[in-house]
Amino acid sequence: MLWTIAVILFILWLLGFVVLHVGGGLIHLLLVLAVIAIVWRLVTGRPAV
Repeated sequence: MLWTIAVILFILWLLGFVVLHVGGGLIHLLLVLAVIAIVWRLVTGRPAV
């Protein structure tokens, strides 16, 4: 589930960065939050829910 959200956010980030340039700040923030969540999960070693 977390990986799916991260991939979707990455695709939205690419679209916002390359095509739209609208809401780019929010998309970048969401992408950073997704990366932090993935790193946290890898560091703590908890299984995916």
